[in-house]
Amino acid sequence: MDIEKQIKYWSQSSEEDWNVASYLIANKKNRHGLFFVHLSLEKILKARICRIINDIPPRIHNLVRLCEIAQLNPDDYQLDILAEMNTFNIEGRYPGSQILSPDNKTAKSYSDRANEVRLWIIQQL
Repeated sequence: MDIEKQIKYWSQSSEEDWNVASYLIANKKNRHGLFFVHLSLEKILKARICRIINDIPPRIHNLVRLCEIAQLNPDDYQLDILAEMNTFNIEGRYPGSQILSPDNKTAKSYSDRANEVRLWIIQQL
């Protein structure tokens, strides 16, 4: 297996999903936008996991668990953001889970904080 090819795939896909998330939130499609924020974080973590374990990452979606597998040491602030973003993965996959879609200002705040973590993870690649 070409691990660098896997890392490139996950990294590029993460960037594409980030762009989709930004577009959706800018157009007030907040629930879907935050789902793509989660997906972007998931994929950049999987790129890091490929580098660390030299293999394909596990098929899980929990950002906190992926961060552990990636052998990253987030601070409490970053860990809280990852845990918060897990909420939008669940809502995106299982609508009706009683999680209200945030207003646009709140969605942008989530997105901005998630971007801080995303950029930190990219630095760890």
